Amino acid sequence: MRRPRLLAGLAGLALTAGLLAGALPAGAAEPAPADAAPARTAAAPSYTWKNVRIDGGGFVPGLVFNRTEKNLLYARTDIGGAYRWDQAGSAWVPLLDHIGWDDWGHTGVVSLASDSADPDRVYAAVGTYTNDWDPGSGAVLRSADRGATWQRADLPFKLGGNMPGRGMGERLAVDPHRNSVLYLGAPSGNGLWRSTDSGATWSKVTSFTNPGGYRQDPSDTSGYNSDEQGIVWVTFDESTGSGTGAGATTTKTIYVGVGDKENAVYRSTDAGATWTRLAGQPTGYLAHKGVLDAGNGYLYLAYSDTAGPYDGGKGQVWRYATATGEWKNISPVAEADTYHGFSGLTLDRQRPGTVMVSAYSSWWPDTQIFRSTDSGSTWTRAWDYSSYPDRTDRYTMDVSSVPWLTWDATPTPPERTPKLGWMTEALEIDPFDSDRMLYGTGATVYGTTELTRWDRDAKFTIRPMVKGLEETAVLDLVSPPSGAPLISALGDIGGFRHTDLGAVPPMMFTSPNFTSTTSLDYAETAPDTLVRSGHLDGGPRIAFSTDNGANWFAGQEPAGVTGGGTVAAAADGGRFVWSPDGTAGVHATTGHGTSWTAAIGIPAGATVESDRVDPKTFYGFEGGTFYASTDGGLTFTARATGLPAEGDVRFKAVPGRKGDIWLAGGAPGTAYGLWHSTDGGATFTRLPGVDQADAIGFGKAAPNAAYPALYSSAKIGGVRGIFRSTDAGATWVRVNDDAHQWGWTGATITGDPRVYGRVYVATNGRGILYGDTSETGGGDGGGGTDPGTPPAGACEVTYEVVNQWQGGFQADVTVTNTSTTAWNGWNLGWTFAAGQTVGQMWNATAGQTGTGVTARNAAWNGTVAPGGSASFGFTGGWTGTNPVPAAFTLGGARCSAG
Repeated sequence: MRRPRLLAGLAGLALTAGLLAGALPAGAAEPAPADAAPARTAAAPSYTWKNVRIDGGGFVPGLVFNRTEKNLLYARTDIGGAYRWDQAGSAWVPLLDHIGWDDWGHTGVVSLASDSADPDRVYAAVGTYTNDWDPGSGAVLRSADRGATWQRADLPFKLGGNMPGRGMGERLAVDPHRNSVLYLGAPSGNGLWRSTDSGATWSKVTSFTNPGGYRQDPSDTSGYNSDEQGIVWVTFDESTGSGTGAGATTTKTIYVGVGDKENAVYRSTDAGATWTRLAGQPTGYLAHKGVLDAGNGYLYLAYSDTAGPYDGGKGQVWRYATATGEWKNISPVAEADTYHGFSGLTLDRQRPGTVMVSAYSSWWPDTQIFRSTDSGSTWTRAWDYSSYPDRTDRYTMDVSSVPWLTWDATPTPPERTPKLGWMTEALEIDPFDSDRMLYGTGATVYGTTELTRWDRDAKFTIRPMVKGLEETAVLDLVSPPSGAPLISALGDIGGFRHTDLGAVPPMMFTSPNFTSTTSLDYAETAPDTLVRSGHLDGGPRIAFSTDNGANWFAGQEPAGVTGGGTVAAAADGGRFVWSPDGTAGVHATTGHGTSWTAAIGIPAGATVESDRVDPKTFYGFEGGTFYASTDGGLTFTARATGLPAEGDVRFKAVPGRKGDIWLAGGAPGTAYGLWHSTDGGATFTRLPGVDQADAIGFGKAAPNAAYPALYSSAKIGGVRGIFRSTDAGATWVRVNDDAHQWGWTGATITGDPRVYGRVYVATNGRGILYGDTSETGGGDGGGGTDPGTPPAGACEVTYEVVNQWQGGFQADVTVTNTSTTAWNGWNLGWTFAAGQTVGQMWNATAGQTGTGVTARNAAWNGTVAPGGSASFGFTGGWTGTNPVPAAFTLGGARCSAG
């Protein structure tokens, strides 16, 4: 199921973060000194990125086949981007991972169009919300290489990939003959738009005067359900144009669906110059889809009384004869007998007259799919009652590849598990293969390659066809030091214990099965003990495990709980602290939640975490104030103040180090960054140079390093990304790149305590990504081997002071191999003429005796091919002057200056 997704605290992401300023009271967080050096970032090590496999997990509202090239198929999701089907690999390929933090709304895809005249071209209309939840405007992305790369045309209005009505469509369409012409149906009263230059620029079609005023709930003050649906689909009649390319004629007849129950369908017969409401059309319903069989001259329409995708109590299916204007009600169910609307609608292009439609909003006992082979005169159903409550199904469900789709449920007939589906608004028969059908649900993409067995009363098999399409919103992640490498908290499907990152888990968390898990924790010194909290109508909303998350049991909950909130486990697993949503406030328990004691000294709604060493120490944060408890969470006292009071704030305690805490968060225009405490939260120091930070996590220390590797979703040096530090935050490297950004990544992050360099990244719609480094042995500053004495003139050095302040500086150094043989390690030396000193060095190991300095390669950058280079940097100190060294030697041989 996909619920409306709101990213709290993102209203101003595009603004520049301000520094914490002003006088601070005693015990307050300490700002960075005004003359402190900014955080240094080194060149990114090589990382590879993969999804932790779940397969699906969210609503797929649209599937689009190309009409002229076999096996060219796209999928759109409401918050998780777009995908292209890879036939050879039987998997989906993500296409919008390049979307960055500031443009996170563009991960919501309201419509897709594949160009039938030029199959290399594909278009995506993007934008997640039309209300103020999304600060950005919509855009149309265009690609000439099937989504490998994109160009963007910004629109002067918003689009709603996760708004009501997102299963209607497609709103975006390409003229099948003059493919430089596209149409886009806009929401929010913005009307119909057209491009005549292949999506590069757009203008409003002023001759189309009905902007579509239907609103799901006009009384909704948030703007979510009260927004106008607008123009919801565009369909070309390809029989009214000819040719492709330079000699093509523009398609003359175009049909448009409008969010208006009295005036739902319009037509132009002069290539969009003028428009007319189709006479005699049914009223009282919204036309979710309009699909044209140009050969037979029929426009099929699926109607519902609401916009969906969750609701719809009545519906109809109609057929319009394009030549005569005749309307015919071909509904497979009499209106009086419907309890659902119709939406999913498709034709078999190989078998004219075969049409299928879905009862998208039939939640109970199951969705229904109808099929006709005589243009809608008669219909058969995917399932029927034999003798209520028993059912006879035309199909079998094989979910062995994604076994969690059963939800571990044991429903009472006539319900089945797994369900045929729900929210089934995307339904498509392959235009080249009558046996192949796919449809989207609220959790997956299902399909069959045996569809025509339906017509022979022979059972056909439906399977998940969702590999590679990862569409979960990730709310929390933990990587314990033993047991499963990763345990996840997810929206809508609860979460999983991931024993193999490359395999689909057999089942989500059950007993209880939260609709969304909001918080996870494990006992640091007893990692088989876990606790999770989450949302569940009627409760319970907290659960415990004593076998590393393999099995769970529910705890009791105090009065006033309405949601999961945050939860923390003591280091030894002997007690827990819970800060649920609602009026209950923070509570503590020993054992496994059979009784709870209200904590004092900490406000309701505070975020809670545990110290990773002392089992009686817990921490909390709320409204800019940090709290601590030393009696197992029964009483808290305020410690540091002056921390970010606005925006989202997340903090964690470092494993193995009592009282060592990192805190990330804030809001643009206010305090926003990364803070560190080593005294249990009594004082915090803000890290210089970290412009913004939203999540912090820890992983295995680098080789030869004692402190855990830090990982953060942050903005450092003006660049947004996923960053790693191996020296307690003194220096950082960005480990992702511009092709791997995944929109918003601020919910949570963690390293792996067993694998150096591995980081798990949470996204809001693209699932869990994990990155592994190719660094030999790992590490950003490990030791190397002495290369001996290279030949004279075999090296060139560039030394640059990149930043300098009173008493300190940073320098970048590059050493190039100008010889004809590869180096297997290097050791660069120089002398400081003015008595400067080396402080922290990254990507090399420093040594200094008096004024003489050496820099030895790290474990991963010692091999340098002829013509290749290695780079490193360092911070240093100076007094008086800071001249550049006059000479450099490599293994005793002098290098030339670069």
